[in-house]
Parts: sequence; structure tokens; C-alpha cells
Amino acid sequence: MNKVLVLHGPNLNLLGTRQPEIYGHETLDDINNSLYEKAALNGWDIKALQSNHEGGLIDAIHAAREDGTAAIIINPAAYTHTSVAILDALNAFDGKVIEVHLSNVHKRESFRHHSYVSLRADGVIAGLGSQGYLAALDALIKSAAKA
Repeated sequence: MNKVLVLHGPNLNLLGTRQPEIYGHETLDDINNSLYEKAALNGWDIKALQSNHEGGLIDAIHAAREDGTAAIIINPAAYTHTSVAILDALNAFDGKVIEVHLSNVHKRESFRHHSYVSLRADGVIAGLGSQGYLAALDALIKSAAKA
């Protein structure tokens, strides 16, 4: 069974109530439940984790190196633009990495236009709302089927 780690960065636990005009009305549980359902239908296993702490995200990436995780879908949120440490952890992970953002970061403040994580990501999806997570999982499922 293919294993995917889904990482949600800081403040994403507030989805559905925090700036819904930018991030939508779905909650993090809604997003995770959609991912669990799609994964199960395709014989995949998902582990989802949200942390407001950079170290918690890094520890999860390190664990993924050892537990047979095939891919990581990551929305690093604000750490996208600041965390060399998350980039370094992802660089030590051998599987696929897809970076996801709910909003189109390129239509927002200029400081949001730079992503450290993109330097490692095999793909980047931005601006599709919660559908971006499902698109990332779909891409992983299709690429595994071709391998």
C-alpha cells in the first residue's frame, strides 16, 4: 500500500473560520476526510498532521523517511516563505513532494511569492482551494500507476 503524509502548517487548524474570503469555508477535517476517502478508494493510506510548530512538521518529515512513506503533500502555510529548515528536511526525504496552497500566493503580497519549499517540490498547486489537495493526491496516484 502506498503511504502519503499530508502536512498542514500553521494556522490551518483555523480553516473555515479564518479569512474565509481567502481560504474558503471548509474546515481542515473536511479536507482531510476528502483525502482519506479518495485514498481509500484507490488503496492508499494517508496520515494527516497539522502543526503550528516548525519542529513538529520537521519531525514528521524525518519520520516519513523511515516508515515507508512514498510521498508528502505539504501546505507549509507561512513557513513556505521562511523555513530553510523545512526545505532541508524535505531534501533528506527520497519520495515525491507536492506543495499545495489554498490561495493563489502570486496574487497576494509580494513576500508570499517566494517559496523555499518549491526548491524541493516535484509539483506545486496553488489557488484551487481545497481541491488542490485532491489534485495532488490524484497526481501521486496516477504517477504510481505509471511506474
